[in-house]
Amino acid sequence: MASSVYIHIPFCQTICSYCDFPKFLYNEKWVYAYLTSLKKEIKDRYMDEEVETIYIGGGTPSILNKEELKRLFKIIETIKKTANCEFTFECNLSDITEELLIILKENGVNRLSIGIESFQKKNLEFMGRTADFKNASAKMNLCRILGFNNINLDLMYAIPNETLHDLKKDLNLFLKLNPEHISTYSLLIEEHTKIYIDKEEYISEELDYEMFRYICRKLSNAHHYEISNFALKGYESKHNLVYWNNEEYYGFGLGAAGYIDSVRYENTRNLKKYLLGDYVKTKEIVSKEEKMKYEIMLGLRKLSGINKKEFKQKYGLELKEAFNLTPLLKMKDLLETKEYIYINPDKLYVMNEILLKII
Repeated sequence: MASSVYIHIPFCQTICSYCDFPKFLYNEKWVYAYLTSLKKEIKDRYMDEEVETIYIGGGTPSILNKEELKRLFKIIETIKKTANCEFTFECNLSDITEELLIILKENGVNRLSIGIESFQKKNLEFMGRTADFKNASAKMNLCRILGFNNINLDLMYAIPNETLHDLKKDLNLFLKLNPEHISTYSLLIEEHTKIYIDKEEYISEELDYEMFRYICRKLSNAHHYEISNFALKGYESKHNLVYWNNEEYYGFGLGAAGYIDSVRYENTRNLKKYLLGDYVKTKEIVSKEEKMKYEIMLGLRKLSGINKKEFKQKYGLELKEAFNLTPLLKMKDLLETKEYIYINPDKLYVMNEILLKII
């Protein structure tokens, strides 16, 4: 049974140069039609389970006006939530107002994820974004006054022409905002993005690694619980842990992915098809062997790694029976305790290479 729900809102004020998520410039008529189709999709596919997390992402959900937000939350009311459901809403700094926060609070949102990315002028120009520390500080204070005490900030690094000094300045400013959670992302150049079309190139692998190591050292007092995520104890993202624990979840909305009843699916990214009710683009029935591969690929993203006892309970096999891990354990790419197998913290940067060796 699914324990989580992701809902995608694909509308934005501007289009960021690096974004590969399904998105469109905000248009009131499209929003109305989209919410109508979203309501129908949820009604058709949601199976009345109680869920432990809801995540509204985008796009830019916070761009919706007061009436559109009320309509969205009316749709979400049909989803049954546990008493301590983690309910996350993504925001842009520029959209955060007292009115928005009151609407979110009244509708059960208890966690905010704010996409700042950087405060450095050249980085913001590259990304097609705006951010100002003084404004961010005022907006964070407003969030606190209105009772939001679980806030994630997104930080992007390894941007062309960025120096280690730039990253240090950014991270210091982020920490001054006192978030409970920071998500850090090394820039990916995806097809169908402006920076891909413009033939932008990655920074050197050496500098990218140096930046990653600096982030890990600087945030060493936080709980580094997943390769890109750092939290105060007790503020780890329950929703994202559903993905990394290879548990089932619903994905509703344009381009959303889900995993229900051993079927992984991805919704269409074509707005016209979605509005016509042609929601699902691809489906994959996941075999036991594929489930175990997902368990490895997702579970080893967590610094705690994979619980050996839980793996055996799920699949009836010892983890080291299912995969030949002995060479990687000998090479210290993987480490083992009585309960867990996990990637050597010194090897996190080459995690993908280690996963490829296993798979």
